[in-house]
Amino acid sequence: MFKIDLHTHMLPPTLPDFAAKFGYGGWVNLTPIASDDPGDFAGGAAMTIDGKFFRNVKPNCLHADARLRDMELHNVQVQVVSTVPVMFGYWARAEHALEAARLLNDDLAERCRAHPDRFIALGTLPMQDPKLAVKELERCMKDLGMAGIQIGSHIERPGDNDWNLWEPALFEVFQACQDLGASILVHPWDMMGRDQMGKYWLPWLVGMPAETARAVCAMIFGGVFERLPELRVCFAHGGGSFPYTIGRIEHGFNSRPDIVAVDNAHNPWSYLADYGRPARFWVDSAVYSRNALRYLIAMMDERRVALGSDYPFPLGEARPGAMIDSMYDLTDKTKRQLMSGSALEFLGMDADRFPDLTEERKAARERAATFPSEAGK
Repeated sequence: MFKIDLHTHMLPPTLPDFAAKFGYGGWVNLTPIASDDPGDFAGGAAMTIDGKFFRNVKPNCLHADARLRDMELHNVQVQVVSTVPVMFGYWARAEHALEAARLLNDDLAERCRAHPDRFIALGTLPMQDPKLAVKELERCMKDLGMAGIQIGSHIERPGDNDWNLWEPALFEVFQACQDLGASILVHPWDMMGRDQMGKYWLPWLVGMPAETARAVCAMIFGGVFERLPELRVCFAHGGGSFPYTIGRIEHGFNSRPDIVAVDNAHNPWSYLADYGRPARFWVDSAVYSRNALRYLIAMMDERRVALGSDYPFPLGEARPGAMIDSMYDLTDKTKRQLMSGSALEFLGMDADRFPDLTEERKAARERAATFPSEAGK
């Protein structure tokens, strides 16, 4: 079954010494890890920030050859590639964040040019300066041929004045995304508990879902979806904890409208699927539980849930799409929608771009015509 993995991350094989260039710290460095295995694509790299270890990344995070090998192994035809969130640089001076973003975007665009049938890119922007962000967005869409952008669940700006996604200053970026047809993948970052990052991995296990729910609520309560009805947004990690706490969120909306409903009078539940209408936004499938995915499909509609693995990181799905494949209660039609259809709709792309996908859908129609009773499978 044709697979488009909507949620994957990629870094350039090397990075400049931004700290030395810009004169202050906080920037990521990559130090190659030597490999004794000549077939191991020259090894991965250690990510450090101001000399402190952050994480190791394997060759498949850096090198297209290693990545394509995994894609063949896992039967993934297309990956949507975006940078690693630690590279966002929202905390930095905007002109420096722009320079770093341009380097990252150029690298992703080069990978896509080399493998146009295998990779689709989402760029990164200096969101702390919306005017610079719009200029880089225009370059990503018009010059680099990207499908959209990846942004953080909130904007960690220099100093203490962080922005949630309802921030009025960000509206011009979202407006430009709608005007240019740019899709937005919202990814959690700068999670709670990061000061004790090593303790039980709680920022990733608990903080990430909470951060994503924060982003969903920010865009709903801030009226972003109401003002931009054509904006396409996908929230990573299955929408985080939002779908599973919607009852509490709605109750707060109803019980304290003086606090919650001040900028948007629409019930938050109305943004989820209802009576044949899909949810207002998309989520990926990275929830790691069959029951959670069943619930997510019921809350969102299958047209708003797209395969996303968080490849190539340890918390991601080891074999992208394996959980969906294993669910006996999903029809083949639903599985095809989750594996590729929802991603295409989110990205604003036609299946004709991918000949193998077109052939797969043609074969499914022929099977349905031959065996009418199997039409829904």
